[in-house]
Amino acid sequence: MAVGPGTLPQFFPVKGVKTGIVSAGIKKPGRKDLVVIELAPGSRVAGIFTTNQFCAAPVQLCRRHLQAAEPRFLLINTGNANAGTGEPGMRDAVACCAALAENAGVELQAVLPFSTGVIGEPLPAGRIIDALPALLAGTAEDRWADAAAGIMTTDTRAKGASRQLHLGEHRVNISGISKGAGMIRPNMATMLGFIATDAKLAPELLSRWSAELGERSFNRITIDGDTSTNDACMLMATGQYGGPEIDADSPFADDLKTALQEVYLELAHAIVRDGEGATKFVTIEVSRAASVQEALDVAFTVAHSPLVKTALFASDPNWGRILAAVGRAGVEGLDLQALAIFLGDVCLVRNGGRADDYSEERGQAMMNQEEITIHIDLGRGEVSERVWTCDLSHDYVTINAEYRT
Repeated sequence: MAVGPGTLPQFFPVKGVKTGIVSAGIKKPGRKDLVVIELAPGSRVAGIFTTNQFCAAPVQLCRRHLQAAEPRFLLINTGNANAGTGEPGMRDAVACCAALAENAGVELQAVLPFSTGVIGEPLPAGRIIDALPALLAGTAEDRWADAAAGIMTTDTRAKGASRQLHLGEHRVNISGISKGAGMIRPNMATMLGFIATDAKLAPELLSRWSAELGERSFNRITIDGDTSTNDACMLMATGQYGGPEIDADSPFADDLKTALQEVYLELAHAIVRDGEGATKFVTIEVSRAASVQEALDVAFTVAHSPLVKTALFASDPNWGRILAAVGRAGVEGLDLQALAIFLGDVCLVRNGGRADDYSEERGQAMMNQEEITIHIDLGRGEVSERVWTCDLSHDYVTINAEYRT
């Protein structure tokens, strides 16, 4: 199940980026499970990673390599997370990077590793290493769609986004892919995201945008409240578009950031739409909060409530579950008379109780929709925030109960 059509876009080729994909037989024979992203010399990369303290070996190694050398290759495997594997897992991650570096003629630290899949099982490094020559031989500028499919795990469909814009006389392309369907919770959300542009971004702006754009997109989604061991989202800028370096004072900075933000949001929303067992795409808006943290506390309390999520799956306008979640979100001194809760354009709660003009029929009409907005007006301040989630269905339990079988 998934919400919406989920078709891949036309990917605009990013100058200085090639992708490749092969089958290494990591978990299932014949499945395309190993992806490489090759970057032109001079490319710059920044990223954000999971905050889970059991972060996987590739996450630890990727952080080190980012600080040590100019990135040239991203190596991504599915079918095995290489997390909870201790020192052997780190040795396997290093061995895979070293083998790719040797095959490509670059230094070890120029390879950034990423893994996703089952936690706690040894990485079949030998299979990955054996597949590297074919992987590198098959890279091309037009294989973004193949790469999107190659990083999937429990995803039911590949996820991608692409934009093209002009900055003065120069054309800029942006393309990105993501994966994720379960174990999704911000900080970060099991997800991987890779976004590339051929614009030339100043290093400090690249790092700032990587953090800001990730925070407003991938860190605003949740499927089940579980923070993965392997999350990473990388922003790559090859500088091949032919124009000048863009810094914070550039007249083109705002246009480029807007286009990148659209790609980030589209990739993040695609994960929610493909949430394990999802049948509804839900936007939770909190307005007139006293602070960003307060708004997010309320939004995520509602988003994570099993009772709210199961009501959404049943298309049941049981608004009391939303009210109860808001009430336990930890907002100090909440004025119930000033608070209002809406389902779409239907007011559910006003003046501390059910809105006078609410009817079950109007609530049901909203709940029957595939895409739903829950709006919570706290009446306390000027801050607004938005998060995205999905419902909780029987299929979510089945998928995760049978994940390793």
